[in-house]
Amino acid sequence: MIRLGYAFTGSFCTFAQSFEALERLQALGVYDILPIFSENAASLDTRFGQAAAHLERARQITGHEPVRTLTAAEPIGPRKLLDVLLIAPCTGNTLAKLACGIADTPVTLAAKAHLRNARPLVLAVSTNDALAAAAKNIGELMNRREVYFVPFRQDAPKEKPRSAVADFGLIEPALKAATEGVQAFPMLL
Repeated sequence: MIRLGYAFTGSFCTFAQSFEALERLQALGVYDILPIFSENAASLDTRFGQAAAHLERARQITGHEPVRTLTAAEPIGPRKLLDVLLIAPCTGNTLAKLACGIADTPVTLAAKAHLRNARPLVLAVSTNDALAAAAKNIGELMNRREVYFVPFRQDAPKEKPRSAVADFGLIEPALKAATEGVQAFPMLL
């Protein structure tokens, strides 16, 4: 079994797609999935759903209690708990923190702890400023060892010309490529 960390950050508009991807990965039967939630993803009720319902859904799909505190995320590195870590969705805020080495949320600390073991981190970008303020962080992370991206595209170029979102249907091939040390291509769809 491949030990997969599946992390949620606050791009709530993509939670439906992310949960569908989580269900598909679980159904494959090759992943033992540990859900991880940022504080915001674990606590904010939005028009896209209730926080408690998201936590319960992740628990039901994976059979594991979601990681949602810094103290619960910290052992991921020292205990080598994961083979691969996916952040889906990965917000612009999370991209910035990862690019700058800031580990002050359960998700960013999980990433830092995981990367210390030189194991793949896969990012499913979902941010309204991917082609603006977040672009430099995406570029920085593209140049980091063990950091890979789920292929992404502009999601509404006329209405939101700087916004981009990963193709959640390509998470599984992106994970497979990352575990082989390869970036899934084309990266930009």
